[in-house]
Amino acid sequence: MPDLKEEIRRRRTFAIISHPDAGKTTLTEKLLLYGGAIQTAGSVKGKATSRHAVSDWMDLEKQRGISVTSSVLQFEYEGYCINILDTPGHQDFSEDTYRTLMAADSAVMVLDAAKGIEPQTRKLFKVCAMRHIPIFTFINKMDREARDPYELMEELENEFGIGTYPINWPIGCGQQFKGVYDRETRKILAFTDAHRGQSRIRATEISADDVETVDSFIGPRLRQTLFDDIELIDGAGYEFDLEKVHGGKLSPVFFGSALNNFGVEEFLEHFLKMTLSPLPRMAGETAVDPFDSGFSAFVFKIQANMNKAHRDRIAFMRICSGRFERDKEYYHVQGGKALRLAQPQQLMASDRAIIDEAYAGDIIGVFDPGIFSIGDTICEKGMNIAFAGIPTFAPEHFAAVERIDTMKRKQFEKGIEQIAQEGAIQIFHAPNTGFEEVIVGVVGVLQFEVLEYRLKTEYGVEIRRRDLPFEVIRWVENEDLDISSLNLTSDTRWVQDFKGSNLLLFTSPWCVTWALDKNPSLRLREFSEN
Repeated sequence: MPDLKEEIRRRRTFAIISHPDAGKTTLTEKLLLYGGAIQTAGSVKGKATSRHAVSDWMDLEKQRGISVTSSVLQFEYEGYCINILDTPGHQDFSEDTYRTLMAADSAVMVLDAAKGIEPQTRKLFKVCAMRHIPIFTFINKMDREARDPYELMEELENEFGIGTYPINWPIGCGQQFKGVYDRETRKILAFTDAHRGQSRIRATEISADDVETVDSFIGPRLRQTLFDDIELIDGAGYEFDLEKVHGGKLSPVFFGSALNNFGVEEFLEHFLKMTLSPLPRMAGETAVDPFDSGFSAFVFKIQANMNKAHRDRIAFMRICSGRFERDKEYYHVQGGKALRLAQPQQLMASDRAIIDEAYAGDIIGVFDPGIFSIGDTICEKGMNIAFAGIPTFAPEHFAAVERIDTMKRKQFEKGIEQIAQEGAIQIFHAPNTGFEEVIVGVVGVLQFEVLEYRLKTEYGVEIRRRDLPFEVIRWVENEDLDISSLNLTSDTRWVQDFKGSNLLLFTSPWCVTWALDKNPSLRLREFSEN
């Protein structure tokens, strides 16, 4: 049996985050290409005959050219076992990204060199900062017209309040992009037309001290600009401090072009040296050491119908400590029951393989017969731990949905319940009405489209949707309160979730203030504590 500590030590688990169209999924594909996990990188968008990105497995993703659900991808590279969590870039799916970041030890932030920091990047960074997750920045699309690199670095520093340290420095951009200068090796990695294909290729390296060869590749003008830039950032920039990187206070910055395979392998090599193996996780007041022999994990994502042939549900678990062994009996803390996980799977987007063991830092998928919820803890019996639950975002858009075919009640109830259990939507109902009319709450309106698509394609149910005017939802903390006796505005609505918790839907923040003013004993909170 492999050495426990050595196996854990070589794990690297990170999320890739970005604004839509910054090139996140393309970068993920190229990392897989260099890791030997795939032979040809897929195109995220393009002609109907193009291959689609491996990490975009849902048909709707392939049609829209965007990621709408997080993917898990594992591969080996130079002795490391790498777990990539590829997240949705679109803001309407930010809750899925948030949950996925809870399972990551570090994050790679992809920026478009022409656009810099965009709204979704800003939101995701705040989640990382809240958890003190180390952030590595890949400034992409340098082969197109780009903003001044100093300007991009300054924006990162001012927006996020962190230092930046460019590991490499770009030479030109767009048509004049000639490559990057690696500050550690003092070598220029030359960008040529050979990089414009889809294959793995190593950049030509030129010593910066060989002025004659440098001039033949990039010309005297760009060479002088480069040398001036390097002198400036060496003298006035932040010093490299690995401790600050690990604390999320300093972001190493890389420039490149994911689409053209340029700078990707160099980024991967530097990143693996700088990022950490799995770290301790808090379970209440207890820090769970990843090197402990006792197995522990938490569920951060549930996905139904990943495989149309099986129509099953997969619970994604982040292993926090020890070694997982197939068919061994473990304890489901929230369910209060012992269980055997007979078919644990290693994931490559929608592809999967049954595994016999996995280690702290790994992400595994297990069959879920409907017993798991997001945030659940699974561990060795007797460990007596429970990892903190993952808070649920308050929905911002609401709609009433009903099935068009009244004969498909069972399919409708099953579909909407399963999709809600995944965390993609939240479902509510008026007290004592059950599924007669379901109110769906989502963080972003595109989730309504995903709901309609999945109910139709996975459950054979078409729905009718009626948008509702509510903007704010609050969970009622009071347990023994007669909600019907509250003094509320006429457009405020009392609903319950399917756990029986009471909630209030408001059409504006002003209505929330009214409710609290008129009902002094009423206590409300903004999120659900799973």
